[in-house]
Parts: sequence; C-alpha cells; structure tokens
Amino acid sequence: MFLVIMVSASSFFSPLSANIYYPIFDVLARYYNVSNTLTNLTVTTYMILQGIAPTLIAGVSDGAGRRPAFIICFIIYLGANLGLALQTNYAAILVLRMVQSAGSSSTIALASAVVADIATSSERGYFTGWASSGQFIGPGIGPIIGGLLNHYLGWRSVFWFLLISSGVIFLIMLLFYPETCRKIVGDGTIPPPKWNMSVLTHYHLKKHHAADKDRPKANKITILNPLETLAVIFEMEVGLTLFAVAVSFASYYAVISSIPSQFTLVYHYNDIQIALCFLPIGLGAMLAVLGGGRAVDLNYRRYAKNLGFPLVKTKQTDLRHFPIEKARLEIALPVFTIQALSTIGYGWCIHYGTNLAGPLIFLFILTTSAALCFTIMSILLVDLNPAGAGKVAAANNLVRCGLGAAATVAIIPMINAMGSGWASTFFGFLCMAFSPILLVIMKWGPEWRERRRLKEEENEEKAAAKKEREAAK
Repeated sequence: MFLVIMVSASSFFSPLSANIYYPIFDVLARYYNVSNTLTNLTVTTYMILQGIAPTLIAGVSDGAGRRPAFIICFIIYLGANLGLALQTNYAAILVLRMVQSAGSSSTIALASAVVADIATSSERGYFTGWASSGQFIGPGIGPIIGGLLNHYLGWRSVFWFLLISSGVIFLIMLLFYPETCRKIVGDGTIPPPKWNMSVLTHYHLKKHHAADKDRPKANKITILNPLETLAVIFEMEVGLTLFAVAVSFASYYAVISSIPSQFTLVYHYNDIQIALCFLPIGLGAMLAVLGGGRAVDLNYRRYAKNLGFPLVKTKQTDLRHFPIEKARLEIALPVFTIQALSTIGYGWCIHYGTNLAGPLIFLFILTTSAALCFTIMSILLVDLNPAGAGKVAAANNLVRCGLGAAATVAIIPMINAMGSGWASTFFGFLCMAFSPILLVIMKWGPEWRERRRLKEEENEEKAAAKKEREAAK
C-alpha cells in the first residue's frame, strides 16, 4: 500500500499544477501586462502537453522500467518549477508551463502502469482508486493552496511551493520506490539493473550479496517505439473506451475551468472565496476513491462467483473467458448518467444565480461521478491490455487531455454566447449522447478482444519463425 501511496503522490502534481494556477491567473495578466486571452494560452498549452508527453515516456516505462521514467519526469518538473519561480518574461512562462506539464503529466500514466504491475483483476479497483486519488484531489485543493499562497506570499510562492513539495516526494521515491515493471523484474525474483534500483534495494542486494549469487541475471532494458501508444487507440474496444472516458473528462474540465470566472461574475467573490468553493470537489474525489474502487472489485467478484471463475490474488488471471467489460461497465453506465445530470443542474444554478449551496452540491455530485467514471474506465483499459499498461495509460492521457483542452478553450466563449445554463446542458447531453458506447463495448467487446488476442499470437508466431530462419542462415 505504501507503494501505491507513493505513486498517487507523484501523480498528484499534474492536476495540482494545473489548478493551483487559477488563483494567480489575473495576477499574471496584470504583472506581464498581457490580455486574459494570452494568459489563458498558458492553460491550453499545458493541457495539450498533458496529452502528448505521456506517449513519449510510455516507451521508457514499458521498455526500461517505471523507476527511470519517474526519475526523468521529476527532473523535468523540478527544473520547470525553478524556472517559473524566477521568471520575468511572459514568453518564458508560456514555454516553462509546457515543460512543467510534460514533466508532471506522465506520472498519471505511470501510476496506472504500476497498479497493473502489482494488482490482479480481482483487486485492481481498490488499488486504482487510491493510485488515481491525487488526480481528483488536486483540482479540489489546488485553487485553495494557490489562493492562500498568492494572497499572503505573492504569486511566485506558488511555484516555490510546487518545487519544494515535489522535491520531497522525489527524494522519497529515490530512496524507497522499487522497480515494478514485469519486463524488468518479472514477479519480483529478478534483480533490476542498477539504473532501476532504489537506494533501499541496492542496500538490500549488497548486504545479501552472498545469498544472491544464484539469482537470475537482470533483464536488459529497452526503449519501445512511442508510436505503439498511438496504435492502441485504433484497437476497437480500447479506442471506444478511450473515447468514452475522454467525453466524461472533457465535460468535467469544462465545468471546473469556468468556476473562477463564473463565481466572480455571479457571486462577486474574491480569490480566497472562490478557492474555498473548490472544497466540494476535493470531498467528492475522496468519496470516489474510498468507495468506488471497492464497488468495482465487489462487482468483479460477484461475476466470478456466478460463473465459477477462480479468484486468485497472487498472479494475473487469464480473462479470455470472463466478461470483464460487463463487470466493469455495469457500474460506469449509471454513473455516466449522474455526471451528465449534475453538469446540467450546476449550469442552471449558475445561470439563475441561486443560493451558493445549489452549485456546490452539484459540484460535489459531479466530481464524485466523474472520478468514478475515470477510475472504472482506467481499470478496464488495463484489463484489456495488461502487458502494455504504460502505453494504454498514455493513450488515455492523450485522448482525454486533447478533448479536455478543447473543452476548456470552448467553454467561456460558449457561456458568453448562450449562457452558462445552455453551455452546461450541451456538455451534459454530450455525455448522454455517447453513453450508449458503453453498451456497445459490453456487447461486442469480448469478441473484439478475442480477435485481437488471436491476431497478436499469429504475429508472435510469425516473428518467431522469422527469427529462426535468420538464425539458420
């Protein structure tokens, strides 16, 4: 569990960096004497890199191991925060925000990959819930931290805070985080290469060197082609799942990104008051983390019991004859609908300027349902491609952040053109319109999955035969 908490803490910095920025948005526009449109560009480019960067690091993660990938991410992120804290030029802020995003965003995909390494399908919901908790708690507490730091210490303190806090987590991971990638360490019996060893692992192996003479030799590390990440998008059942989670994510971020401007306009709140309005988001995320993963695991076990399917926690289970799509998405379908309805309810509360309790309650429900959707879909994506957990998680980031970036750019012009009620209704109906995708995956997903498995086996046989022919020559 300590391992899961570590990767959750590492993935916390991507959404934290995105949302801690909102309270200093107007401050930066005044400081650099630029328009809000130009300042908003630093948010848009941040989200674009949030989608692209993990596709590059996925090859390192699946080929060379999780630990080297984490180290690369943290070094980039720490350097970007240092530059942002010292910067006096808007163009540099724009570039460094992109670098900051590139360093932090890949940790989300890495967290999913680590869960795939250490958890079986029967317990994946519980561990995924905790591993993804940082991704939804960040939007809840980020604006609060940013607002308080900006108010009392100035806007530069935001980046100093990110630098120091991420540096502490990086140090902990250097000392204690072990390599988990099964290609590198197998089931844990294969010693990792030195580059993949934590300080604790290195100390343990050195101390017990005599007893470890008969250990298998470390596997070679390789860097996989980043284009393999893009290829998984075109696998039918994976692609549809990615698209469904992207629609959910885009609708959620369209609402969240509009909170500062709408609460200022409707309720005339200052930065601190707006930051406190993000508290229901953090609470909703925590509820989803504590209860969502367990609900997913319970439904898996119910299916396994009814089908007489073995429940094994010590090794990965062959899901060839198990309806994993139904076991996961039966929970996601009603949650998807709840998210759509709460999005619509929130928008009309803002439109009519109701009592603050109205939009805050809808934000709580919206965040809980969106976090559940993301968790369930992320679990299913790993179930569909456990051997390539890094690249499928990176593909997830690419699609959802791409659509999320488009939604954050579009939401304010949409609100200005049609009002917050109808703008939110659009995103709510978008979720409803694409919810039948889940039914399609449940019905035809097993067939597509089996067809893909047979094709992969055929390709492996051809590759092995080709290798034998070349060796014979």
